[in-house]
Amino acid sequence: MTLNHVRRGSGAPLLLVHGLGAGGQSWAPILDELAEHREVIAVDLPGFGETPPLTGEVSIATLTDSVADFIREQGLDGISTVGQSMGGRLVLELARRGVGGDTVALDPGGFWSDREVAVFGATLRPSIALVRVLRGRLPSLLGSSAGRTLLLAQLSARPWALSPETVLPDVRGLADSPSTGAALDALIKGPKQQGAPAGTVPGRVTIGWGRRDLVTLPSQAARATELFPDAVLHWFERCGHFPQWDAPHEAVRLILDSTD
Repeated sequence: MTLNHVRRGSGAPLLLVHGLGAGGQSWAPILDELAEHREVIAVDLPGFGETPPLTGEVSIATLTDSVADFIREQGLDGISTVGQSMGGRLVLELARRGVGGDTVALDPGGFWSDREVAVFGATLRPSIALVRVLRGRLPSLLGSSAGRTLLLAQLSARPWALSPETVLPDVRGLADSPSTGAALDALIKGPKQQGAPAGTVPGRVTIGWGRRDLVTLPSQAARATELFPDAVLHWFERCGHFPQWDAPHEAVRLILDSTD
């Protein structure tokens, strides 16, 4: 399967891998700023954006396979990779496999305890069900600061301060993407993320985490850095699960400074 993707800018390439939501469009808040400095390639994972779903099992392994295949098919060996949420987990899995170059994982999944993943599922499933019910009213609801606060409190540290244009694509994507449910099941029911012993990853590894993340809790950062001992941990203050929403300029600077 060839992943739908967009390319912007010029320079050393960066591959952007999204989480649950709008597909590659999830990176829209920072894409243009990144493209001022680098060639940026934002993919749609299978079942998100314009890429059709996988025909077989949807798992972290098969989604990672799809990105690894894209890297090989496009002749992008050694490319730096950036992922957020589920995408953060996928780029760490690529690094664990020895695929790619420098790696930046923003608020990655897979490092929760059994209790934490149960809470993750118990809170996110109803949220996704709610946005599906409200699908036709999302533009008006997200058009007000009160509506954004109500719908996005789990995802953003300051939802009232975000623009509707920033958040609407990802919220719609949660409702519309064919693979949202299967990918969520893979995160909840599948194995936790494995680590990479020191000295085994192909480049630098940077993990960014929002201090106010209510999806992948900040306490999980300790497990992530224990499993990836080569990683450097960066904290986003006053930031929830989406650094590209809550701290876009800081996210751009971290990505540019952490990748070649």
